[in-house]
Formats: sequence, structure tokens, C-alpha cells
Amino acid sequence: MIHSSQKIDEILGAIKKVVGDNKVSLHEPNFSGNEWYYVKQCLDSTYVSSVGKFVDQFESDLAHFTGAKHVIAVVNGTSGLHIALLINGVKPNDEVMIPALTFAATAAAVKYCGAIPHLVESEKKTLGVDAKLLREYLLANTEIRNGQCINLLTNRVIRAIVPMHTFGHPVNVEELLSVAHDFQLRLIEDAAESLGSLYDGKHTGTFGLAGVLSFNGNKIITTGGGGAILTNDTSLARMAKHLSTTAKLPHRWEYAHDEVGYNYRMPNINAALGCAQLEQLADFLSQKRMVFQSYKEAFSKILDVSIFEESSRCKSNYWLNALILDESLVPIRDGILEATNRVDIITRPIWKLVHHLLPYSQCPRMNLDIAESLERRIINLPSSSILSNK
Repeated sequence: MIHSSQKIDEILGAIKKVVGDNKVSLHEPNFSGNEWYYVKQCLDSTYVSSVGKFVDQFESDLAHFTGAKHVIAVVNGTSGLHIALLINGVKPNDEVMIPALTFAATAAAVKYCGAIPHLVESEKKTLGVDAKLLREYLLANTEIRNGQCINLLTNRVIRAIVPMHTFGHPVNVEELLSVAHDFQLRLIEDAAESLGSLYDGKHTGTFGLAGVLSFNGNKIITTGGGGAILTNDTSLARMAKHLSTTAKLPHRWEYAHDEVGYNYRMPNINAALGCAQLEQLADFLSQKRMVFQSYKEAFSKILDVSIFEESSRCKSNYWLNALILDESLVPIRDGILEATNRVDIITRPIWKLVHHLLPYSQCPRMNLDIAESLERRIINLPSSSILSNK
């Protein structure tokens, strides 16, 4: 017990070296640019809903930053994933492979389509989908029939795979693209957390047929609520724009809708905030890398813990810093969470694995030993860009 208490104090002390002694959130927005000015412009124009110059500007600026050919701004990342799955042909009763180690929204978007999440294993190196184990699993449990990947256990079509770039750390995109090609899977990137992250110098969310970003209040930039679909396919972009704007056919006054659409378009007032935030993104990325380096130094001499670091070929935005505990420290994980939160230093465990959530408990899944271990051992630390000022 004495050893446990000392270890908790040691870890708390290391965190305080980075964040100080005052109350600190897990992640908070940084409004130090043109936010007030652009939002006032939006209000003055009266165009505060889904039509206005800031929506178009935000999409154009995002396309320039990410290198995506097309960007469709939507109300949040979950709606973006929903649309991305639909335009890639995901149908009711299909299976969609997603990491078990992801936020619940990834699974929810699959269910919105009437499809079934199929949970796959993570790798320690990236915290994302393990492409090697996935290939072995698909070779043993599926076959290709008429150009479709069929799950031999359920006889359902496995239509797509949705890797997620955990905490902003890119997955092994190259190997996953190879798996998707060989098994006829549509690859859609859940890049909700990885704006500003690169794999081989190319922005996450631009490798698959579509990628999705999030601009929730806790992301590296925020529009309050918001997201975006990235794609280099002009046809998919056209479909995404149409479905996300209630499938309304263009006309000066008629209200004609040619299919079931969704009211997912980002409002202009949110985009105004996003334009100002995007102007500061390079600084935010630099500041967050400083925060990571501070944590790395603070924990460098503490045994049995480490700060998760980007893999080779990758450049992470370090959205949320992750403290990785050795298995021997799992019994004190909740003690660390209690000690930090008691002094208003907000830390959180990683999300519960998808199959540990009631709505998804019966989903098909691979062996998930690594994901189960990571779930027990990860604590997210305060990671706001403003911490660099400390």
C-alpha cells in the first residue's frame, strides 16, 4: 500500500511539473485569434445557418491545409462518418470493421446505416488497427464471392473498414490500404482526432475513399460542434454534399428532394469560428508538441510508465497525451485518476472498448487481447495547447 501511494504521488508530481497547481481541464479551446471578429461579421450578415461565406471559406481552407480535393463541412464528426459510410455503399445488415479501441461514435455511425460493427484488434505501436493481425483474421474467416468479402461465420458482406487515428497518432495506413484492396473493403478513415497529423508527409483522412474530421469543443481546433468529410473522389463528394443538405434539388424556390437526406450541413456561424481557429492551427500544433515534450521529460525517470510517442513515418498532432502504465500498475490506475481529479487536474481513462458497451456487446470480434490490455493501462493527461505557456 505504501508503495502504491508513493507511486501515485510520484505520477501526480510529474503531471504538476507540466500543468502547475491550478485547476486544469483535459482539453480546452484556445481562442486567441479572429474568433470574435469573424463571428460578429457572421451575425452582422444575418447568415448564421447553413448558407454563408464562412462555410465555403472553411471548406476551401481545410482543403488547402489537408491536401484533400473536396471538403464537405457537417454538423459533427459522427454525422460525417454516417454520410461517408452511406456514400461508400454500406447497407443494412452489412458488417463494417472498426477498432474495438475507439470512441463510441465510430460504432454508432455504423449502426445508423443499419449495419453491424465488427471489432478488430489494435497494435501497441500506433494504438490503431493492427493490419497484420487483421489480414490473418480475414484469411481465416472470410472469402471473396462475386467481388465481395463474405464473413464465413455470419454469411454477411463485410463492406468496409474504418481505422481510427487514436489521439492523433496515425495508423499504419500503407498496410491497411493493402488489406482493404486484397479483401475488397472500402477504407474510410476516422480522422476525428488527427487534424494536422501526417503519415509519410501526407495528411490523415486523405488516404481512404473518404476521411472524417471532428471540430468538437475538445479537439485541436473547434467550431463549437462540427466536422468535415474529406475525399479526392468528385462523385463521392457530390453525393456527400447532396445527402448532407436534405437531398434537396437545386431550385430558386421549389422544395424537391429526390431521396432520404440528412440535415447535416455546418452552420455559417460555426464555420466563422472554424476559419479563425484554422488560421492558428500551425501554432497550436507547435504548442501541443511542446506539451508532449514536457510530459516526456517529466516522466523520463519514473519507472513502469511512459508517454506515448509517435511512430516512425508519422507526425502526430498530439491531440491527447497518453500515459501508458505497465501491467504491474494496473491496480493503481483508478487511484491515479482519483488523486488527479481530486485536485482538479482532469484526467480520464481511455474509452471503454466497444464490446464493453451494452448496445455493442454482441458484435462480432477478433481476439482483442492487446486492446483489452491497453484499455486497462492508458490514462489521458491534460493536453490543451495553452499549457505550453506554463
